[in-house]
Amino acid sequence: MAKRIVESFIDDIDGSEADGTTSFALDGTNYEIDLSGENREKLEKALAPFITKARAVRAERGVRGRRGAAGPARGISREKSTEIRQWARTHGLPVSERGRIAASVLKQYEAAH
Repeated sequence: MAKRIVESFIDDIDGSEADGTTSFALDGTNYEIDLSGENREKLEKALAPFITKARAVRAERGVRGRRGAAGPARGISREKSTEIRQWARTHGLPVSERGRIAASVLKQYEAAH
């Protein structure tokens, strides 16, 4: 038995048949919308005055995480991490054997040294 599966795009603006999905971003949020050729042209025309004056930005690779007050953890050497963990334990602060050291612990260590 043969099967035929047809995927069609419907224009999110007017419900007509869409040519495909258009992606754009604004204020750090990425958007996608299915548009016909005509509506995509309208979007491009509306954005054109802004795009011609804007700066292109390269996409960042990897996942962006929240940075604590102490900055990125990769700046701490293995020896320094061991020293901070020992200091935290002697001062009754909760600290794991491995992994990331909490920003609050790092902050207290830095304040003490």
